[in-house]
Amino acid sequence: MSRTERLFALIQTLRSHRFPVTGRQLAKELGISLRTLYRDIATLQVQGANIEGEPGLGYVLRPGFMLPPLMFTEEEIEALVLGSRWVSERADLQLSSAAKGALAKIASVLPQDLRTALDANSLVVGKGDQTQTEAIDLSQIRRAIRVEHKVLIHYLDLKGTRSERTIWPVALGYFDRARMLAGWCELRQEFRHFRTDRISALQVTAERYPRRRQALLKEWREVDRLERQQRPPLQQVP
Repeated sequence: MSRTERLFALIQTLRSHRFPVTGRQLAKELGISLRTLYRDIATLQVQGANIEGEPGLGYVLRPGFMLPPLMFTEEEIEALVLGSRWVSERADLQLSSAAKGALAKIASVLPQDLRTALDANSLVVGKGDQTQTEAIDLSQIRRAIRVEHKVLIHYLDLKGTRSERTIWPVALGYFDRARMLAGWCELRQEFRHFRTDRISALQVTAERYPRRRQALLKEWREVDRLERQQRPPLQQVP
């Protein structure tokens, strides 16, 4: 266990105790020496942790403390790096830029040992398929999902049929070779999936859809789960 992980474990252990706990008990729970425990407590206090107590009496962590540099384990850092790199390669320009910015912010608050691990991370993501291009701004879809507003789309299906549809957007899927908008289609009166590169125009309306997104999302996931048992994952809508 690295020093950073050890300090994080100490914070988590103190949080689990509502009342003062002796240093000897803390050291036993963490599997470290009493001397190391006292040194770690002093380090956390210097960094702003409101740990009250002293040897022989016990220690307690007062509420409200969060230490950003210790929020992640090394494996969590690897997961964040891998996810950020995937988004950078697979998502649209706005999300790609946001992923890089988020990773830079994370790096800025990491302690030196984890920052070194982040810089030397060996997890890589292959280049995404750059052939799909959209005529629409995908950030508009994400905004519509967040505010639970209907969207009006002009869509061209694989058979060459054009249609105008009002959709209640619930999810935006990013795949290696396609990006898909999932939502309730008022024209078909059921959940449908639309390739975003086949949407020629999109307008976020001022009208909220009549149901909460959380409920729609749960229902869509159940419908999609059942449909996946009967069709390929990226079946085109009719």
